[in-house]
Amino acid sequence: MPAAIAIVAAYLIGSFPTAYLVARIRKGFDIRQVGSRNLGAMNVFYKVGFWAGMMVLAGDIGKGIAGVAFARWLGTPDLVQFIAGAMVIIGHNFPIFLKFHGGRGGASCIGILIYLMPWGIPIYAALFGLGLLLTHFPTLSYSLAFLCFPFVGWFIYHSWQLAVYTIALLMLPLLKYIPRIIEMRRSGGSWKHVLYRRNLKDRL
Repeated sequence: MPAAIAIVAAYLIGSFPTAYLVARIRKGFDIRQVGSRNLGAMNVFYKVGFWAGMMVLAGDIGKGIAGVAFARWLGTPDLVQFIAGAMVIIGHNFPIFLKFHGGRGGASCIGILIYLMPWGIPIYAALFGLGLLLTHFPTLSYSLAFLCFPFVGWFIYHSWQLAVYTIALLMLPLLKYIPRIIEMRRSGGSWKHVLYRRNLKDRL
């Protein structure tokens, strides 16, 4: 019973439409109909504003933390906690409150992984900052920074389970991001423009 409660709760937590609510309240539109049409923090940053984006980022990271923390609080084994983390992403991507039309779950992945591996926070932050400095592309920078977590799980936490879980978890947002990559390649005209931006406001 605790395992079932943890998994269902994680899905419902993930389904909470942070970006949708912030955009509706602040600007009155459906964030899924503007910009990149993604239900996520970056789209809110660009189309609603900096502080609105920060609210969504904090909320979506918090969803990842809450889903796994609740499963741990219930005393469930590691496997159930891992499944709960994945269910948060699935809930974010396919939210029951928005007819299963959601985002990709990148920020919630951050929450899950920093909760499970807090020693990875400074490494992740440093890689994100370096990527942003070099590419001026926030989404690419935080995505590449994720690559540190399998190594953190293996070399710092000495856990092959965490290393494998990280790779599997990151497949969930990656698969949903593929259509956006194709769209950016088509509108950008070259892979160079897709991977490197002139400034933080440059968006395809």
